[in-house]
Amino acid sequence: MTIRYSRGARMVALLALVATVAACGLPRSGPTKREIFEGSVQKSGDAFVVSVNDRVTRATSVVPALGFPNSLLNAGVSGSDVIRPGDTLGLTVYENVDEGLLAERGVNSSVLEEVQVDGSGYIFVPYAGRIRAAGNTPERLRQIITEKLDAQTPDPQVLVRRIAGDGATVSLIGEVGAQGVYAIERPTRTLTAMLAQAGGVAIEPEIARVTLIRGNERGTVWLQDLYEHGELDIALRSGDRILVEEDTRAYSALGATGAQSIVPFESQTLSAIEAIATVGGLNTNLADPTGVFVFRNEPAEIANAVLARNDLTGDQRIVYVLDLTEPTGMFMARDFSIRDGDTVYVTEAPYVQWQKTLAILTGAAAGVNSVSSISGN
Repeated sequence: MTIRYSRGARMVALLALVATVAACGLPRSGPTKREIFEGSVQKSGDAFVVSVNDRVTRATSVVPALGFPNSLLNAGVSGSDVIRPGDTLGLTVYENVDEGLLAERGVNSSVLEEVQVDGSGYIFVPYAGRIRAAGNTPERLRQIITEKLDAQTPDPQVLVRRIAGDGATVSLIGEVGAQGVYAIERPTRTLTAMLAQAGGVAIEPEIARVTLIRGNERGTVWLQDLYEHGELDIALRSGDRILVEEDTRAYSALGATGAQSIVPFESQTLSAIEAIATVGGLNTNLADPTGVFVFRNEPAEIANAVLARNDLTGDQRIVYVLDLTEPTGMFMARDFSIRDGDTVYVTEAPYVQWQKTLAILTGAAAGVNSVSSISGN
């Protein structure tokens, strides 16, 4: 028995397919603009949806706060000739007698090489005893040793040589030309000079951050700020640790953009328009320029300023909306700052879903006609 499908039967099959497509949903990269607005606090959702304007850009223009604490900024440059625990000294003692305390017969001087300053800052000199060296200059130590020996040998003359850097060192690690332990010498008593001594930084200066750790204190600055603001070029101290690392901030780009990925920052500041351009801009075949969203957990202080409130506590979920088709839309996107952890999401244009639906229906209709044609034969 031959089964023939009428035009009415084909339409019924087509409508059934439309219903199936509507029920299952079409492929897409994320929520629609309508769905995002439906998730707002105003509609019993859990996020504030805020349109970006001049006031919002001012309230959210927060640059990562980096800097050194005052204790590091106010430390004066220490003289390179100050003796420290761990230094190695060279001592020469001249005695004005034929047979001195320290000199051998026929020699009026004695040399004490590599006299180590112990952890408590002391050295031992024969006939002078245990002497505190740390904190003194070689000249002051010379006077102290001379006074100690003067009572035992007539008119002693003492020379003290400091071997620079044995106890005054800093360590440099991370993205520098040559990692290692470096002596603090007269030309390298400040941070920038020591970085230069280590071969400079090995990454792009725009994303280089310099951290200095001194005991329990630490501070981080941008490399560019270090060279642009002389007050940040702080004096070094023995035991300082210097870390140079690449900026670790990043944002996520999703939706109808040229590429969907996690994108690292390439500069200290980044605007929404720069963030979109970095991933290839909007996809001209898919994107809805009225639906550019930035998802962010905003600190309460900024959230209150953005929403003109004062009752919010804790981080708040805020979705910022950019409409690039508005007269000032591109300017708003240029002025709106992207921050670490943001998600930049571009919705698909409404007609894209229609195109997908029509493509499915067109293919389905062709299939139904095929079945009808086969059945009619």
